[in-house]
Amino acid sequence: MIYPKNIEEKIGFDKIREILSEYCLSPLGRRYVEKMQFSADFQLIERLIRQTQEFRKLIVEGESFPSSHYIDVTPSIEKGRIEGVFLSEEEFLNLKLSLETILQCISFLKTKGERYPSLSELAANLELDAKLPAEIGKIIDENGSVKDSASPELRQIRNRLQQEQSRLRRSLNQVLQRAIEQGFTTEDASLTIRNGRMVIPVSSAYKRAVKGFIHDESATGQTVYIEPEEALETNNAIRELLHEERREIIRLLTRLTDYIRPSVQVLLKAYQFLGIIDFIRAKARLAVKLECEPADLADSQEIKWDGARHPLLFLSHSKAGKKVIPLSARLNPDQRILVVSGPNAGGKSVCLKTFALLQYMLQCGLMIPVRESSKLGIFKNLFIDIGDEQSIENDLSTYSSHLNNMKHFVNFADSRTLFLIDEFGSGTDPQIGGAMAEAILESLHRKQAYGVITTHYSNLKRFAEENEGVVNGAMRFDMNDLEPLFELEIGRPGSSFAIEIARKIGLPKAILNSAKEKIGVEQVKMEQLLGQLESEKRMYDQKYSALRAEEIRLKKAIEEYETLKNSLETDRKSIINKAKEQAQIILLNSNQLIENAIRQIKESAAEKEVTRQAREKLEAFKASIRPEKITKGRPEYQTIGGDIAEGDWVKVKGQDAIGQVVALHEKHAEISIGELKSKIKTSRLEKITRKEVDSVQKPAERNAGFDYRAKAMEFSTNLDVRGKRTDEALPEIDSFIDDAILLGQREVRIIHGKGDGILRKMIRQHLKGFPMIASIQDEHVERGGAGVTVVTLN
Repeated sequence: MIYPKNIEEKIGFDKIREILSEYCLSPLGRRYVEKMQFSADFQLIERLIRQTQEFRKLIVEGESFPSSHYIDVTPSIEKGRIEGVFLSEEEFLNLKLSLETILQCISFLKTKGERYPSLSELAANLELDAKLPAEIGKIIDENGSVKDSASPELRQIRNRLQQEQSRLRRSLNQVLQRAIEQGFTTEDASLTIRNGRMVIPVSSAYKRAVKGFIHDESATGQTVYIEPEEALETNNAIRELLHEERREIIRLLTRLTDYIRPSVQVLLKAYQFLGIIDFIRAKARLAVKLECEPADLADSQEIKWDGARHPLLFLSHSKAGKKVIPLSARLNPDQRILVVSGPNAGGKSVCLKTFALLQYMLQCGLMIPVRESSKLGIFKNLFIDIGDEQSIENDLSTYSSHLNNMKHFVNFADSRTLFLIDEFGSGTDPQIGGAMAEAILESLHRKQAYGVITTHYSNLKRFAEENEGVVNGAMRFDMNDLEPLFELEIGRPGSSFAIEIARKIGLPKAILNSAKEKIGVEQVKMEQLLGQLESEKRMYDQKYSALRAEEIRLKKAIEEYETLKNSLETDRKSIINKAKEQAQIILLNSNQLIENAIRQIKESAAEKEVTRQAREKLEAFKASIRPEKITKGRPEYQTIGGDIAEGDWVKVKGQDAIGQVVALHEKHAEISIGELKSKIKTSRLEKITRKEVDSVQKPAERNAGFDYRAKAMEFSTNLDVRGKRTDEALPEIDSFIDDAILLGQREVRIIHGKGDGILRKMIRQHLKGFPMIASIQDEHVERGGAGVTVVTLN
């Protein structure tokens, strides 16, 4: 049950219907948009949302699903039921085109049934004759005309018709030429058609000079259109042939209509399928537009929303380039009623309408804009009291209208009801209104109903503190700037901040002090305490965010350290094992060599020459196993100061690559590195002097210090700067972009995270200074959205 009847207009769902209708491709889909309604049937809602999720996936993954010729021909099919009635050429063309679309949809879903099972179920029982479009194509061409080949009789009639028209044209051209020569008509006159007959234009002054039948005259009356007597017989023959042609066409269309008549029921079912597909497609397009994510649906009464956004607000803000503050909320058996308080214009009503619209959309089978971690429950009843229902016709005041709504709430609410009340108890004396509101809230609480209310009344905030199942919520407020933050915080009451806002506006201090006295010391202290809590909460949130960022950075550093440590340990063990193996070989060889030397000395009775030779062999072996000196493989270049000019040799800082400057542009230089040319910031270059560059190094070897292949193997098109300060991130980005340009990359991604958007803003502003960057944009929402910047290079 929903209440009131105009709930869709009050929560903005009528606008959602309009958007869905615009997304539909045909009246077939729009009819389903009109029939869409609130349901409490869990299985139905689950099936509808699953279908939408699959079509959303289909769109996001770029599948080529048929999207043309969604034509509603059901009126033509209904007409074809009647014996003797035939469809027109245009109706058959529309039928053929739309049937081809339906068959393509069925084929797609049957081919990819495993990926889209819920959508495939829709096509499972359709037994549409695949020959129908071909049969229509035998009679109707792509322009919607009956083909000459449709029957031998039609071909013969049209051949004769063409002959007669050619003969008529020749005859009339002769008459027209004589009329021009005699001055009866203008030199640029030509044959034309009037009343289905070919005629010639003649000046009114000479209309008696040309024998024939006058069919028409021009608007000015200066020209008449005459069918010469020479053409009468041929025109009559043409007219008869046209009648024959039309009779043959009607015969063919009637026969074709008779052919499809037995399939009328199947065809109507097929177009019902096409309408459903059009409707689901529109829902999926809306889900993509709203950046919806698939969330769990539960057959229970609960709300667990993460990152929820008001759909209409999100769409309007997206057009203006603004972002919507997301809402996170919980309603469950332990926390059934949420009492939201806070300043005026702080977002309480928007918060309430977000609850109403999202829950209504969900139970109409639509995906809603929440994060994937959310859990969505179903309610049997949805009651709302939002806005002013003052009625002159029914003699109702605003407060009377609210009470009328409350009567319905308390009479029909139960444990499967979700009620939403804006400015609970307003519209009458605050003391009485507050007491009445508390009594109604107590009744709804006893009925175990679920709900969200917004209020300024302190007694309702106290009720939430003192009763289980009821919880306070506050719309957050910036105490420094005295501006609302439009964020909902559950667990504490909010203040109206009336005194603070009045002070900001500039009301005299005397008035503010008088107001405080009238409010009472206790109430003022309470408001001050709430304000202080808000300030402290904001301060701790900022500190937590900073600590969280530092924690992420530290965790990343530890992971990198552990990876490096494991790698070094593995390398160390490998080196030691190899060294041991080589040492064993050396020991074997040295022992054998020493033994041979001793044996030779003994056998030669210590002759000097033999002893000398043995020692030389030992010294040579000793030299062969002496450790080699490790020298740096990279060439050493001497850098010099001074401005860089065209023709200078330069070195890229931190790399071995050297090149020659071929052109200079403000902050960038175009350098030639071997066969490669690249643009690099001049701040990244060092001017060098090395005689060997020109005299010793061959041109092909000038890039020997820069291993292009190794650089390309090591380079990643993703740079992660999350958790880094701007002054740390920008130099890394400079090097990253230079390397990308050097390696000929077309597109790279910079991962900076969303956060408050400061790092993203500074990075994008910095990237605008690179002339070789073609575009800067957000990554696709499925791959990081605004948390990733995609850079396209020239």
